[in-house]
Amino acid sequence: MLKCSTRSSLFAMAAALGAAAPGLAQAQDAAPPADGAPPPQQGGIQEIVVTAQKRAQNVQNVPIAISAFTAASLKERAVTSVSSLSALAPNVNLDGGTPFSGSSAVLSATIRGIGSDDFAFNIDPGVGIYLDGVYLARTVGANQDLPDVERVEVLKGPQGTLFGRNTIGGAISIVTHEPGKEFKGSIDATTGSYNLVKVRGTIDVPLAQSLFSSVTFAVTNREGFLKRIPYPDQRASNSDTFYNFNQADYASSSREGGDNTASLRGKLKWDNGGAITATLTGDWTRQDTSSQATKLLGTVNLPGPFAGTDNLPGTALSASGTTGFLFSGLYNFCIGANAQQIAARNAQALCGARGTQYGRRLSPLAGVNVDSDPTNDRLPWDSRFVLSDPDTSYATGPSFNKLTTWGLGATVQAQVNDDLTIKSITAYRDTRWRAGVDADGSPLSFLELSFQQNQWQFSQEVQILGKALDKKLNYVLGGYYFKEQGTLHDYVTFDEGLVQVDGPNRFKTENYAFFGQVDYRPIEILGITVGGRYTHETKQFEGGQQELNGFNYKLFGCSDANGNVTPGAPFPLGPVSCQTGISYPNPANPVQVYTPGVNRKTFDNFSPKVGVQLYPANRIMVYGSWSKGYKTGGWTTRLTNPQGNVAPGFGPEKATTWELGVKSTLLDRKLQLNLAAFTTDYQGVQLNIQIGTSPTIANAGRARIKGVEAEMVLAPVTGLTINGSVGYIDAHYTQIDAAALVNASPIPGIQAGIFLGAPLPKTANWKINVSPRYQLDLANGGNVVALADWTHTTPVWNDIARTLLLRRPTNDMVNASLTYNTPGDRWSLTVGGTNLTDTRYLVTGGPNLSAGAIFGSYNRPREWYLRAGFKF
Repeated sequence: MLKCSTRSSLFAMAAALGAAAPGLAQAQDAAPPADGAPPPQQGGIQEIVVTAQKRAQNVQNVPIAISAFTAASLKERAVTSVSSLSALAPNVNLDGGTPFSGSSAVLSATIRGIGSDDFAFNIDPGVGIYLDGVYLARTVGANQDLPDVERVEVLKGPQGTLFGRNTIGGAISIVTHEPGKEFKGSIDATTGSYNLVKVRGTIDVPLAQSLFSSVTFAVTNREGFLKRIPYPDQRASNSDTFYNFNQADYASSSREGGDNTASLRGKLKWDNGGAITATLTGDWTRQDTSSQATKLLGTVNLPGPFAGTDNLPGTALSASGTTGFLFSGLYNFCIGANAQQIAARNAQALCGARGTQYGRRLSPLAGVNVDSDPTNDRLPWDSRFVLSDPDTSYATGPSFNKLTTWGLGATVQAQVNDDLTIKSITAYRDTRWRAGVDADGSPLSFLELSFQQNQWQFSQEVQILGKALDKKLNYVLGGYYFKEQGTLHDYVTFDEGLVQVDGPNRFKTENYAFFGQVDYRPIEILGITVGGRYTHETKQFEGGQQELNGFNYKLFGCSDANGNVTPGAPFPLGPVSCQTGISYPNPANPVQVYTPGVNRKTFDNFSPKVGVQLYPANRIMVYGSWSKGYKTGGWTTRLTNPQGNVAPGFGPEKATTWELGVKSTLLDRKLQLNLAAFTTDYQGVQLNIQIGTSPTIANAGRARIKGVEAEMVLAPVTGLTINGSVGYIDAHYTQIDAAALVNASPIPGIQAGIFLGAPLPKTANWKINVSPRYQLDLANGGNVVALADWTHTTPVWNDIARTLLLRRPTNDMVNASLTYNTPGDRWSLTVGGTNLTDTRYLVTGGPNLSAGAIFGSYNRPREWYLRAGFKF
């Protein structure tokens, strides 16, 4: 039960917020009536119909905190992807790209402090993305382009009852354009900064009296905003290029952050006015671009003792323990030490030839800068490669993002009678992706990462939607089946090949669920909601992670992975015990670090929801709800040290949320004000903890999340609409796992660390948005629309360890546009700008202290655009 003090706090916060809120808009477009609502009136704020509860409803009648955006409002605000919505929704953070993904097509979504900031197959998103009712299982490709969107609904808080798996933080539902019954269409072309060329269009073509079709296309081309420049030292050419190491691809680029995307969507709808309607959908998207703009922010060369007896250089101790082996320190030692100094440290094998018989062999690093041959001198690793300009880099390594994704779907709806409808959603989706990024921002191969992921998924959902008791009771019952399989192959080069990761991994997931929700309004003033979802999920994973340099063999006295012993080695394990003594798990593959075989996990969960609604006056609803959310666990895959016979895993996440809200339309529909206050107990928090070279997924602990938010639309006079929102959230740890404390501990000048009371990553305390829109009607029948967006966001920590260089400071973003629409709304011309104040902050990034690098990606700079549109 919710304690009285907590309930009182929620009421107090909601009341205070109502007095202070500048709010956020929904939209200005009219929508068809729903749930028995009267038809839209002329003037005032128009209604938006959403399907957050699997049936068409006025958004103001849904007892869920929802930010809903129509096609027209998204177009006016130059919102072209899911991540672009981030500024418009309170307590929501949507970033295009995750640490070292190399692709802005990967979505990092956090709602009310809960989400995920990774793309790997081993971790599921915490915010579910749905495309026309179909769940997108991977964050790769989830940052959807929005060329033909009808509306986007951002649902906040656990949505497990009706939306299902991995919606513990919330859900984002994208609804695309439905084929019309008349021949019509639209097309627009945009040009702008960085040689932007974008063309998109939609056409509706009726094929027969009961058969209708639509086709949408979009093409975008834009050069990158980050420019690679040559490093002014001839020694740069002596480094081992990324061609010398295993990669997913060997493409590169002189610019990063560009775009080259083409997409196509087709729909075929059959509707003869009878009981059955059917829609077939196909979509295809292809990207072939440079990588996400990534640059070096800082270098790490911490001196300190090796946690062993040979006193090798290259490790460091933090205040709370060993951070791990610093390969940057070892690299600098190897190239700058003579043979005697290397022998004194027993580092002959470590500084010798890189690679094993299982990978490419490269020349030794030992003493190249102190021998008699100046032509083989190498650049040392230090801060000389750090550039203050966010749009330049010394990188020379991989830079590519090649994504092809497509899907087929069928939605069939049968209206059995006026009170009963059965709906089926069947879908198949396929994703093929390769990406590579040079995160070290230098001519050296110090932190170069590339990936290849292939995935397919099949889902089948059946919904039974009905009404009873003279339409006082609405219910949704259903079943869901989901299956996906795929592979993810990691290629990572650390510190000129001192560590060389080659990680083929296979995954398989199968899920089924049964769900139901009942909404009962026994009397006019009272409504009750009860629902729940039972889920059973089975996961399989087979890891093949390898380290092709055999670093651990060389460290412990074996010159190669066959067990040959280095003379005079400090730990001469001997040929027989080399592999078993260091716990390498696969006799058939001596460089494999991950335990062989198929690993299995099974999860069962029941997520309930209970809600109460009060209707004290016309167009006012007060609601309260209690709900639970759940996200399954998995395995950590990115490892460089041998794991013996243990496949390290992590457990599920759970969230329990109380929410109190008010939805109101006031002043003769000239003011719409929605308030919500919430508190969440967040258990088993899954976060990315850097352990040595490995970004490791672990249950970091427990957190308490409390917050308030308001969204507002104000239409005080004809032509003027003011949209706004304010969100406040306090999300902090109340319990921390011991592993997180050690591996995300404070390091003076580098990391603020994690501790009890520390804030969750990707979560700002405050976010405020104000978006005025004014439409001036002209005498000729045309109009001019002026629009501005201002968003204020307080600081955000981009990673769990709270790395100082990655902190996103308080920022203010301003966008604006001016549009002329001809009489009849046939032609339009828009000129606009985004990030007009040229505010720069880090969207994502990561520290890899073992590699000696801290890297990140900045948001896009100030840009202008000019768009011309035509409707027919």
